[in-house]
Amino acid sequence: MKYKSNNNIVYSCKYHVVFCPKYRRKVLNNGVDERLKELINNICQELHVDLIEMEV
Repeated sequence: MKYKSNNNIVYSCKYHVVFCPKYRRKVLNNGVDERLKELINNICQELHVDLIEMEV
């Protein structure tokens, strides 16, 4: 992972996102999980960000 820099700062910003539906029902099934992965990858490409790891 590369570091980014500004005029006088060097930084690396990382996020950890956890999706937890109400009552822990399985909602990411029947192709919904694959579509979610596609959407996340497309958004990452548009915003020019690196996706380190994704697990559904």
